[in-house]
Amino acid sequence: MSDRTDDQNAALRQAALDYHRLPRPGKLEIRATKPLANGRDLARAYSPGVAEASVAIRDDPATAEDYTARGNLVAVVTNGSAVLGLGNIGALASKPVMEGKAVLFKTFANIDCFDIELDCADPEKLADIVCALEPTFGAINLEDIKAPDCFIVEKLCRERMNIPVFHDDQHGTAIVVGAAALNALRLTDRDWAGIKVVSTGGGAAGIACLNMLLSLGVKRENVWLCDLHGLVHEGRDADMTPQKAAFAQPGGPRGLGEVIEGADLFLGLSGPGVLTPEMVGRMAARPIIFALANPNPEIAYADAKATAPDAIIATGRSDHPNQVNNVLCFPFIFRGALDVGSTEINEAMKIGCVEGIAALARATTSAEAAAAYQEEQLTFGTDYLIPKPFDPRLMGVVASAVAEAAMESGVARRPIEDMKAYKAKLDASVFKSSMIMRPVFAAAREAERRIVFAEGEDERVLRAAQAMMEETTDIPILIGRPDVIATRAARAGLTIEPGRDVEIVNPESDPRYRDYWETYHALMARRGIAPDLARAVMRTNTTAIGAVMVSRDEADSLICGTFGQFLWHLRYITEVLGQGGLHAVGALSLIIQEEGPLFIADTHVHAQPTPDQVAETVIACARHVRRFGVEPRIALCSASQFGNLASASGQTMRDAMTLLDAMALDFQYEGEMNVDAALDPELRARFLADCRMDGAANVLVFASTDAAGATRNILKARAGGLEVGPLLMGMGNKAHIVTPSITARGLLNVSALAGTPVAHYG
Repeated sequence: MSDRTDDQNAALRQAALDYHRLPRPGKLEIRATKPLANGRDLARAYSPGVAEASVAIRDDPATAEDYTARGNLVAVVTNGSAVLGLGNIGALASKPVMEGKAVLFKTFANIDCFDIELDCADPEKLADIVCALEPTFGAINLEDIKAPDCFIVEKLCRERMNIPVFHDDQHGTAIVVGAAALNALRLTDRDWAGIKVVSTGGGAAGIACLNMLLSLGVKRENVWLCDLHGLVHEGRDADMTPQKAAFAQPGGPRGLGEVIEGADLFLGLSGPGVLTPEMVGRMAARPIIFALANPNPEIAYADAKATAPDAIIATGRSDHPNQVNNVLCFPFIFRGALDVGSTEINEAMKIGCVEGIAALARATTSAEAAAAYQEEQLTFGTDYLIPKPFDPRLMGVVASAVAEAAMESGVARRPIEDMKAYKAKLDASVFKSSMIMRPVFAAAREAERRIVFAEGEDERVLRAAQAMMEETTDIPILIGRPDVIATRAARAGLTIEPGRDVEIVNPESDPRYRDYWETYHALMARRGIAPDLARAVMRTNTTAIGAVMVSRDEADSLICGTFGQFLWHLRYITEVLGQGGLHAVGALSLIIQEEGPLFIADTHVHAQPTPDQVAETVIACARHVRRFGVEPRIALCSASQFGNLASASGQTMRDAMTLLDAMALDFQYEGEMNVDAALDPELRARFLADCRMDGAANVLVFASTDAAGATRNILKARAGGLEVGPLLMGMGNKAHIVTPSITARGLLNVSALAGTPVAHYG
């Protein structure tokens, strides 16, 4: 039962209603994917140009996936007869739920959806309507249709349609239950063939879960199904269906309390209070209890744990460990099915989905999932059988497993030749930085560099270090206390172990301490640093320690800045490493947007750069941008537009242009100009007809860090941009200073850049 007051419940209800009503009703909209701005666009989108696409599809129906949205379009279909915990609320009242399902498809797997609510109670007629929709959709998701009608509708549609048809209430639940059960058996050293399963609830989800367990290896004779009338047994007439009858046990009537004896797995999809603590006490040692009734499970989580502290428990609730949630499955099984043009979703694809989900839970937890569930322990074990819905790796792991199973089972009309590239593409659709970072990671894998992290105790750094070992050949070195690092790594579910997987530099007791402070003192003796101060710095300043390591060739590059001010870190880096012509040229941030990459400089180093510093920054930017496989088009931005203002920033940029023009440079640059002109070539042409830069600029260089930093932050905070960097240019790739807002994924990206040897690095 809920402990909320009436006022709290009323507030939550109003908040939910406001969410659906404001700022505009509903949760979905339709947007055009092609421009329609002039007569030419209209002629292509509609008459006469549209006829060409129609004729092509008439001649070859398979080209519908090429010329229409059908190949990425799913129908979520219901008649509202069994909606969530609300029951038969009818088609119209089910629409908010179906819109929500469509939003999940789009959010988690980038699949477009139409929700279709049909006022039809006759299952055969309902199937007729759904089958008639085949020309519109690439797949059908049946939803919230009561049993046994759902079995009839799905069977008829699967027989008559040549596209995937999937009743998520049945098979989505079954897949996630299968994944959780697979890992629970692994933890308790059980095998499928030897376990006794007792289940309550003979509805669509319950039957599908039992069939899935059979597919995974459970013996039919070891399955005991109970409902409101007790055990499903041979000769029983009350409330029987063919689906229940398939699990009938020999013998006469018995209750749940009689058949629970010695059960290894209890599977509940029924109602609250069905399983008592006394029954749990009579199950096998270390019982597996899946009490999935929502919102109140068959047994309260606390009661089950009190009776069997070593029990492995899953529920349908988000406030307990191991939530069995269909969103772990349905977006990704449809993603894989659509991408290979599957004609159905078969048992092999479901098993592939089960194994993919289960394997992901056993892998190291992603930083993104950890960030979304900060108060939870996400380490494979009793309380973490299955991944969390916001784990971004689900797309790549599960969809690729499904696609591969579809190909192997012969139902894929458009097989994928390179599964590795396909998985990378899926990952790139989730991790926005993946695609543009690909050449950087490829280069990093060709070398083995030692990357020292100044803030080695930070969980983001620990996750980045773990990912480095998994995705690159670089070697992470962490500055921090070994016991703190070990404790935080274990708490985060990471496998890295100080001294075994990563080198640790302990500021409190490292045996190299004397060597380090003497090195630092030798560098700084004539700059006011006495021996006592050098000793203190090497005990307390991890950025200085990391810089000394790089200067002594004990590391190739330093990454710092997860806390603290940028210029504070820069001071120690330039003091220790600013020799042999190395000096901080500027800070470059890559902002990844839907429209493509945009680089911003100088965001941190020179508050008011001179023309020489601007010119040097432009040249350094060109070198860095090419590391991403991007050909630079650099705009020198200011308040002045090609000389129309006598502003200080305009004069600085004009002088910088003069310096650049005197060099033989092999990249495009132009200035001085406003940002809108830099990004809009048509607008730019109105001011300067003979502009020497083609297309939109992809690098913006500003005349102050205020302007550059503000642009960077606005693009991140309000335009949905994802930052890679900042990169410290001019220090020979020996150091990079990030910012406190960086994520673990961001640190991994910077480490890949630091892990790439660059000759004549600017």
